[in-house]
Amino acid sequence: MDTTGFSYAGSELELFRSAERWKTYWGSRLGGYVTGRVLEVGAGIGGTTEVLVTGRAIEWVCLEPDPALSDRLRRSVDAGRLPDRCRVVTGTVADLGAEDRFDTVLYIDVLEHIEDDRAELARAAARLEPGGHLIVLAPAHQFLFTAFDREIGHYRRYDRKSLLALEPPGLRMATAFYLDSVGMLASLGNRLLLRSSMPTAGQIRLWDRMMVPLSRGLDPLLRRSLGKTVVAIWTAP
Repeated sequence: MDTTGFSYAGSELELFRSAERWKTYWGSRLGGYVTGRVLEVGAGIGGTTEVLVTGRAIEWVCLEPDPALSDRLRRSVDAGRLPDRCRVVTGTVADLGAEDRFDTVLYIDVLEHIEDDRAELARAAARLEPGGHLIVLAPAHQFLFTAFDREIGHYRRYDRKSLLALEPPGLRMATAFYLDSVGMLASLGNRLLLRSSMPTAGQIRLWDRMMVPLSRGLDPLLRRSLGKTVVAIWTAP
């Protein structure tokens, strides 16, 4: 892919960067699967990297097709905001070298931006070492699709069934679940009543400080069967 003219259309990266409780929550659910050599697809401004890189990763490849964002990631590494085990690559999975293989491949709020999601996951699966994990976290439920989704370049939202239907050949499902049951109710209210195209900073603070802690307590009681975010994790044989 020629990424020279590519520019990410979304405007939500900075807005959601301050959602510390949310990042801590999903990070606690995914961190145990993130090990060894890690490929983060669509690294953006490094928000996911900051959450997960402190675990058992020995090398972290930040793959980002937007040259401006990848340059920003490089500056973060140079400045020490991201550890020096992070290597920034401008491009997509198809642009990686034939020898590049990983123990973990991450798509955190990224797969919904990719038109051919099935082919994308197949390419990612081909990069996994035996026993490695392919991890997808994505917005849940097409009935929650709004103008906000369109504005930031989403092709779709997923549910557990539609996400698991993308399982790459040869992998097996390790787990799949929902997160943020309280946030789902808030999103449904926005979809039906407010219909805002972009959340405000105040709305993000309210959700992160009040709703996410409530979800963190309620989600296990609901067996993580309800939420505005869906997660699927596959393992390579």
